[in-house]
Amino acid sequence: MFDPASHVLRCEMTNMAACSVEELLAKAEQEEAEKLKSISVQKELDLEFDVGNLLACDKNRIESRDFREQRKEDFLRALARDNTQLLINEIWKLPTERIAEVIVAKLPEQTTRLPREKPPPKPRPPTRWEQFAKLKGIQNKKKTNLVWDETAKEWRRRWGYKRANDNTKDWLVEVPETADPNEDQFARRTKAKKERVAKNELNRLKNIARAQKIKTPGVGLLPKAQQSKDELAKAVNVAKTSTASVGRFQDRLPKEKPPKNSGKKRKFEPLIGDFSTEKKKQLELLKLMSSKTPKLDITKAVNTQMRQEDREEAAARRRKGAGGKGRKGSMAGRGKGKGGKGKGGKAGGGGKRRGKPGKH
Repeated sequence: MFDPASHVLRCEMTNMAACSVEELLAKAEQEEAEKLKSISVQKELDLEFDVGNLLACDKNRIESRDFREQRKEDFLRALARDNTQLLINEIWKLPTERIAEVIVAKLPEQTTRLPREKPPPKPRPPTRWEQFAKLKGIQNKKKTNLVWDETAKEWRRRWGYKRANDNTKDWLVEVPETADPNEDQFARRTKAKKERVAKNELNRLKNIARAQKIKTPGVGLLPKAQQSKDELAKAVNVAKTSTASVGRFQDRLPKEKPPKNSGKKRKFEPLIGDFSTEKKKQLELLKLMSSKTPKLDITKAVNTQMRQEDREEAAARRRKGAGGKGRKGSMAGRGKGKGGKGKGGKAGGGGKRRGKPGKH
Protein backbone atom coordinates (compact mmCIF):
# COMPACT_ATOMS: atom_id res chain seq x y z
CA MET A 1 0.00 0.00 0.00
CA PHE A 2 1.49 3.36 -1.04
CA ASP A 3 1.86 5.95 1.74
CA PRO A 4 2.29 9.53 0.38
CA ALA A 5 3.47 10.93 3.72
CA SER A 6 6.29 8.43 4.09
CA HIS A 7 7.34 8.96 0.48
CA VAL A 8 7.62 12.73 1.03
CA LEU A 9 9.66 12.18 4.18
CA ARG A 10 12.11 9.88 2.37
CA CYS A 11 12.57 12.48 -0.42
CA GLU A 12 13.36 15.20 2.08
CA MET A 13 15.94 13.05 3.86
CA THR A 14 17.58 12.21 0.52
CA ASN A 15 17.79 15.91 -0.44
CA MET A 16 19.30 16.78 2.94
CA ALA A 17 21.91 14.06 2.56
CA ALA A 18 22.77 15.28 -0.95
CA CYS A 19 23.08 18.88 0.28
CA SER A 20 25.33 17.87 3.17
CA VAL A 21 27.63 15.90 0.83
CA GLU A 22 27.89 18.84 -1.57
CA GLU A 23 28.70 21.18 1.31
CA LEU A 24 31.39 18.86 2.57
CA LEU A 25 32.93 18.57 -0.90
CA ALA A 26 32.86 22.34 -1.38
CA LYS A 27 34.47 22.87 2.01
CA ALA A 28 37.20 20.34 1.22
CA GLU A 29 37.92 22.02 -2.12
CA GLN A 30 38.15 25.42 -0.41
CA GLU A 31 40.62 24.11 2.18
CA GLU A 32 42.70 22.51 -0.58
CA ALA A 33 42.69 25.78 -2.55
CA GLU A 34 43.84 27.68 0.52
CA LYS A 35 46.74 25.28 0.95
CA LEU A 36 47.72 25.49 -2.72
CA LYS A 37 47.14 29.11 -3.62
CA SER A 38 47.95 30.42 -7.05
CA ILE A 39 51.34 31.99 -7.65
CA SER A 40 49.74 34.83 -9.62
CA VAL A 41 48.72 37.76 -7.44
CA GLN A 42 46.77 40.72 -8.76
CA LYS A 43 47.61 44.21 -7.46
CA GLU A 44 46.33 47.62 -8.53
CA LEU A 45 49.83 49.09 -8.38
CA ASP A 46 52.94 47.08 -9.14
CA LEU A 47 55.34 46.58 -6.26
CA GLU A 48 58.79 48.17 -6.26
CA PHE A 49 61.44 45.45 -5.94
CA ASP A 50 65.05 45.53 -4.80
CA VAL A 51 65.96 41.90 -5.37
CA GLY A 52 69.56 42.48 -4.25
CA ASN A 53 68.29 43.22 -0.73
CA LEU A 54 65.27 40.86 -1.06
CA LEU A 55 63.09 43.93 -0.53
CA ALA A 56 59.58 44.65 -1.86
CA CYS A 57 57.69 47.93 -1.30
CA ASP A 58 53.88 47.79 -1.53
CA LYS A 59 52.30 51.22 -2.19
CA ASN A 60 48.75 49.95 -2.61
CA ARG A 61 46.10 51.56 -0.39
CA ILE A 62 44.66 49.36 2.36
CA GLU A 63 40.90 49.41 2.58
CA SER A 64 39.84 50.10 6.15
CA ARG A 65 36.60 48.21 5.51
CA ASP A 66 38.46 45.00 4.66
CA PHE A 67 40.69 45.53 7.65
CA ARG A 68 37.69 45.81 9.96
CA GLU A 69 35.67 42.96 8.44
CA GLN A 70 38.48 40.42 8.64
CA ARG A 71 40.48 39.62 11.68
CA LYS A 72 43.65 41.64 12.03
CA GLU A 73 45.99 38.62 12.09
CA ASP A 74 44.32 36.96 9.10
CA PHE A 75 44.42 40.14 7.03
CA LEU A 76 48.10 40.81 7.75
CA ARG A 77 48.99 37.16 7.12
CA ALA A 78 47.25 37.20 3.71
CA LEU A 79 48.90 40.50 2.73
CA ALA A 80 52.36 39.23 3.71
CA ARG A 81 51.77 36.00 1.78
CA ASP A 82 50.82 37.82 -1.45
CA ASN A 83 53.77 40.22 -1.31
CA THR A 84 56.18 37.38 -0.55
CA GLN A 85 54.82 35.45 -3.52
CA LEU A 86 55.44 38.42 -5.80
CA LEU A 87 59.03 38.75 -4.50
CA ILE A 88 59.67 35.04 -5.10
CA ASN A 89 58.29 35.41 -8.63
CA GLU A 90 60.87 38.15 -9.27
CA ILE A 91 63.66 35.93 -7.93
CA TRP A 92 62.66 33.12 -10.31
CA LYS A 93 63.06 35.53 -13.22
CA LEU A 94 66.82 35.71 -12.52
CA PRO A 95 69.28 33.28 -14.17
CA THR A 96 69.70 30.15 -12.07
CA GLU A 97 72.16 27.27 -11.91
CA ARG A 98 72.33 23.97 -10.09
CA ILE A 99 75.08 23.52 -7.50
CA ALA A 100 75.25 20.31 -5.47
CA GLU A 101 71.61 19.36 -6.14
CA VAL A 102 70.46 22.88 -5.19
CA ILE A 103 69.11 25.54 -7.55
CA VAL A 104 70.88 28.85 -6.90
CA ALA A 105 70.00 32.28 -8.29
CA LYS A 106 72.59 35.05 -8.50
CA LEU A 107 71.17 38.25 -7.01
CA PRO A 108 71.82 41.57 -8.81
CA GLU A 109 73.44 44.64 -7.30
CA GLN A 110 71.62 46.39 -4.50
CA THR A 111 69.74 49.58 -5.35
CA THR A 112 68.53 50.58 -1.87
CA ARG A 113 71.25 51.88 0.44
CA LEU A 114 70.60 50.49 3.90
CA PRO A 115 71.98 52.39 6.92
CA ARG A 116 74.46 50.64 9.16
CA GLU A 117 76.30 51.58 12.34
CA LYS A 118 79.81 50.83 11.07
CA PRO A 119 81.31 50.64 7.58
CA PRO A 120 81.32 47.24 5.88
CA PRO A 121 84.46 45.17 6.42
CA LYS A 122 87.11 45.60 3.78
CA PRO A 123 88.30 42.55 1.84
CA ARG A 124 91.40 40.87 3.23
CA PRO A 125 94.54 42.06 1.41
CA PRO A 126 96.61 39.32 -0.25
CA THR A 127 99.67 37.96 1.51
CA ARG A 128 103.16 37.96 0.00
CA TRP A 129 102.75 34.36 -1.13
CA GLU A 130 99.41 35.13 -2.78
CA GLN A 131 100.95 38.10 -4.60
CA PHE A 132 103.90 35.95 -5.72
CA ALA A 133 101.61 33.15 -6.85
CA LYS A 134 99.49 35.59 -8.86
CA LEU A 135 102.61 37.09 -10.44
CA LYS A 136 104.03 33.67 -11.40
CA GLY A 137 100.69 32.16 -12.34
CA ILE A 138 100.81 29.49 -9.63
CA GLN A 139 97.45 27.87 -8.98
CA ASN A 140 96.52 26.14 -5.76
CA LYS A 141 95.96 22.43 -6.21
CA LYS A 142 93.60 20.92 -3.71
CA LYS A 143 95.26 18.03 -1.89
CA THR A 144 93.43 15.09 -0.45
CA ASN A 145 93.24 14.85 3.32
CA LEU A 146 94.30 11.19 3.37
CA VAL A 147 97.65 9.77 2.22
CA TRP A 148 99.14 6.31 2.31
CA ASP A 149 101.48 5.57 5.23
CA GLU A 150 104.16 3.09 4.19
CA THR A 151 105.12 2.24 7.76
CA ALA A 152 101.63 1.60 9.12
CA LYS A 153 100.31 0.27 5.77
CA GLU A 154 97.09 2.25 6.02
CA TRP A 155 95.51 5.54 4.97
CA ARG A 156 96.08 8.36 7.43
CA ARG A 157 95.57 12.11 7.61
CA ARG A 158 98.13 14.32 5.91
CA TRP A 159 98.47 16.74 8.84
CA GLY A 160 97.65 16.83 12.54
CA TYR A 161 97.33 14.10 15.12
CA LYS A 162 98.30 10.61 13.96
CA ARG A 163 99.36 11.92 10.59
CA ALA A 164 101.02 9.78 7.97
CA ASN A 165 104.82 9.45 7.80
CA ASP A 166 105.30 11.09 11.20
CA ASN A 167 109.03 10.88 11.94
CA THR A 168 108.62 12.22 15.48
CA LYS A 169 107.32 8.80 16.55
CA ASP A 170 110.45 6.94 15.43
CA TRP A 171 112.13 4.97 18.21
CA LEU A 172 115.49 5.04 16.42
CA VAL A 173 117.24 8.11 15.01
CA GLU A 174 120.46 8.11 13.04
CA VAL A 175 123.19 10.37 14.44
CA PRO A 176 124.83 12.51 11.70
CA GLU A 177 128.60 12.32 11.31
CA THR A 178 129.08 16.03 12.03
CA ALA A 179 126.86 16.01 15.15
CA ASP A 180 127.93 15.62 18.74
CA PRO A 181 127.60 11.94 19.69
CA ASN A 182 126.46 12.90 23.20
CA GLU A 183 123.66 15.17 21.96
CA ASP A 184 120.06 14.00 22.31
CA GLN A 185 118.74 13.80 18.75
CA PHE A 186 115.12 13.44 19.91
CA ALA A 187 115.31 16.68 21.90
CA ARG A 188 117.04 18.34 18.96
CA ARG A 189 114.22 17.29 16.63
CA THR A 190 111.57 18.57 19.06
CA LYS A 191 113.41 21.90 19.44
CA ALA A 192 113.67 22.30 15.65
CA LYS A 193 109.93 21.72 15.31
CA LYS A 194 109.14 24.37 17.93
CA GLU A 195 111.41 26.82 16.12
CA ARG A 196 109.61 26.16 12.83
CA VAL A 197 106.24 26.73 14.47
CA ALA A 198 107.48 29.99 16.03
CA LYS A 199 108.92 31.13 12.70
CA ASN A 200 105.63 30.45 10.91
CA GLU A 201 103.73 32.40 13.56
CA LEU A 202 106.15 35.32 13.21
CA ASN A 203 105.70 35.31 9.44
CA ARG A 204 101.92 35.29 9.90
CA LEU A 205 102.12 38.34 12.19
CA LYS A 206 104.40 40.09 9.70
CA ASN A 207 101.90 39.48 6.91
CA ILE A 208 99.10 40.96 9.00
CA ALA A 209 101.22 43.98 9.95
CA ARG A 210 102.30 44.54 6.35
CA ALA A 211 98.72 44.32 5.13
CA GLN A 212 97.56 46.90 7.70
CA LYS A 213 100.66 49.08 7.12
CA ILE A 214 101.83 49.02 10.73
CA LYS A 215 105.05 48.01 12.40
CA THR A 216 105.74 44.37 13.01
CA PRO A 217 104.58 43.45 16.50
CA GLY A 218 107.34 42.02 18.62
CA VAL A 219 108.06 41.29 22.25
CA GLY A 220 111.66 41.42 23.40
CA LEU A 221 114.25 40.74 20.73
CA LEU A 222 113.36 39.90 17.16
CA PRO A 223 115.42 37.24 15.36
CA LYS A 224 118.11 39.37 13.72
CA ALA A 225 121.81 39.02 13.12
CA GLN A 226 122.62 42.11 15.19
CA GLN A 227 120.43 43.96 17.68
CA SER A 228 120.40 47.75 17.93
CA LYS A 229 120.64 49.79 21.11
CA ASP A 230 116.96 50.70 21.09
CA GLU A 231 115.93 47.07 20.65
CA LEU A 232 118.10 45.98 23.57
CA ALA A 233 116.62 48.74 25.74
CA LYS A 234 113.12 47.68 24.73
CA ALA A 235 113.89 44.06 25.60
CA VAL A 236 115.17 45.11 29.04
CA ASN A 237 112.03 47.18 29.62
CA VAL A 238 109.78 44.26 28.60
CA ALA A 239 111.64 41.93 30.96
CA LYS A 240 111.27 44.39 33.85
CA THR A 241 107.57 44.97 33.31
CA SER A 242 106.85 41.23 33.13
CA THR A 243 106.54 40.96 36.90
CA ALA A 244 103.48 40.91 39.12
CA SER A 245 104.01 44.57 40.04
CA VAL A 246 104.56 45.57 36.37
CA GLY A 247 108.15 46.61 37.15
CA ARG A 248 107.27 49.00 39.96
CA PHE A 249 109.83 47.56 42.40
CA GLN A 250 112.56 46.75 39.89
CA ASP A 251 115.93 48.42 40.46
CA ARG A 252 117.48 50.51 37.71
CA LEU A 253 120.91 49.91 36.34
CA PRO A 254 123.57 52.64 36.74
CA LYS A 255 123.26 55.30 34.03
CA GLU A 256 120.10 53.66 32.70
CA LYS A 257 117.85 55.96 30.73
CA PRO A 258 114.07 55.74 30.91
CA PRO A 259 112.48 53.82 28.01
CA LYS A 260 111.11 55.72 25.05
CA ASN A 261 107.46 55.73 24.02
CA SER A 262 106.33 54.16 27.27
CA GLY A 263 103.55 56.62 28.08
CA LYS A 264 99.98 55.89 28.94
CA LYS A 265 97.70 54.40 26.34
CA ARG A 266 95.11 56.62 24.77
CA LYS A 267 91.54 56.13 25.88
CA PHE A 268 88.69 56.59 23.45
CA GLU A 269 85.07 57.21 24.22
CA PRO A 270 82.69 54.30 23.52
CA LEU A 271 80.65 54.39 20.34
CA ILE A 272 77.40 53.89 22.23
CA GLY A 273 77.10 55.56 25.62
CA ASP A 274 76.10 58.84 27.24
CA PHE A 275 74.67 60.96 24.43
CA SER A 276 74.26 64.02 26.68
CA THR A 277 78.03 64.28 27.17
CA GLU A 278 78.64 63.89 23.44
CA LYS A 279 76.03 66.56 22.70
CA LYS A 280 77.63 68.95 25.18
CA LYS A 281 81.09 68.48 23.64
CA GLN A 282 79.80 69.06 20.12
CA LEU A 283 77.93 72.22 21.16
CA GLU A 284 81.04 73.62 22.85
CA LEU A 285 83.09 72.89 19.74
CA LEU A 286 80.56 74.60 17.47
CA LYS A 287 80.39 77.59 19.81
CA LEU A 288 84.16 77.94 19.75
CA MET A 289 84.28 77.67 15.95
CA SER A 290 81.49 80.20 15.41
CA SER A 291 82.92 82.85 17.76
CA LYS A 292 85.00 85.52 15.99
CA THR A 293 87.18 86.37 18.99
CA PRO A 294 89.53 83.64 20.19
CA LYS A 295 88.90 82.04 23.55
CA LEU A 296 91.19 83.44 26.26
CA ASP A 297 92.50 81.18 28.99
CA ILE A 298 93.17 83.50 31.95
CA THR A 299 95.27 81.02 33.89
CA LYS A 300 97.46 80.20 30.92
CA ALA A 301 97.90 83.88 30.03
CA VAL A 302 98.89 84.81 33.61
CA ASN A 303 101.40 81.96 33.80
CA THR A 304 102.92 82.99 30.47
CA GLN A 305 103.27 86.62 31.65
CA MET A 306 104.88 85.57 34.93
CA ARG A 307 107.40 83.36 33.16
CA GLN A 308 108.23 86.21 30.77
CA GLU A 309 108.86 88.61 33.68
CA ASP A 310 111.05 86.04 35.44
CA ARG A 311 113.15 85.62 32.31
CA GLU A 312 113.58 89.41 31.95
CA GLU A 313 114.63 89.82 35.58
CA ALA A 314 117.16 86.99 35.26
CA ALA A 315 118.62 88.57 32.11
CA ALA A 316 118.88 91.96 33.85
CA ARG A 317 120.71 90.42 36.81
CA ARG A 318 123.17 88.71 34.50
CA ARG A 319 123.87 91.97 32.65
CA LYS A 320 124.37 93.88 35.93
CA GLY A 321 126.82 91.32 37.28
CA ALA A 322 128.84 91.33 34.06
CA GLY A 323 129.09 95.17 34.08
CA GLY A 324 130.44 95.36 37.66
CA LYS A 325 133.19 92.88 36.97
CA GLY A 326 134.37 94.86 33.92
CA ARG A 327 134.73 98.21 35.79
CA LYS A 328 136.69 96.60 38.62
CA GLY A 329 139.20 95.18 36.16
CA SER A 330 139.80 98.59 34.46
CA MET A 331 140.52 100.35 37.77
CA ALA A 332 143.07 97.74 38.72
CA GLY A 333 144.86 98.24 35.43
CA ARG A 334 145.22 101.97 36.07
CA GLY A 335 146.68 101.65 39.54
CA LYS A 336 149.36 99.14 38.66
CA GLY A 337 151.63 100.45 35.92
CA LYS A 338 154.52 98.74 34.23
CA GLY A 339 157.13 101.09 35.56
CA GLY A 340 156.30 101.37 39.25
CA LYS A 341 153.64 102.05 41.93
CA GLY A 342 151.58 105.03 42.88
CA LYS A 343 149.05 107.20 41.16
CA GLY A 344 149.85 106.99 37.48
CA GLY A 345 153.67 106.59 38.04
CA LYS A 346 155.88 108.40 35.57
CA ALA A 347 157.63 105.28 34.54
CA GLY A 348 154.28 103.50 34.22
CA GLY A 349 152.06 103.26 31.26
CA GLY A 350 149.87 106.12 32.53
CA GLY A 351 152.59 108.99 32.32
CA LYS A 352 153.84 111.08 29.39
CA ARG A 353 157.10 109.88 27.87
CA ARG A 354 159.94 112.38 27.39
CA GLY A 355 162.10 112.35 24.26
CA LYS A 356 165.93 112.41 23.97
CA PRO A 357 167.80 115.76 24.36
CA GLY A 358 168.59 117.58 21.14
CA LYS A 359 165.71 116.16 19.15
CA HIS A 360 162.87 118.29 20.48
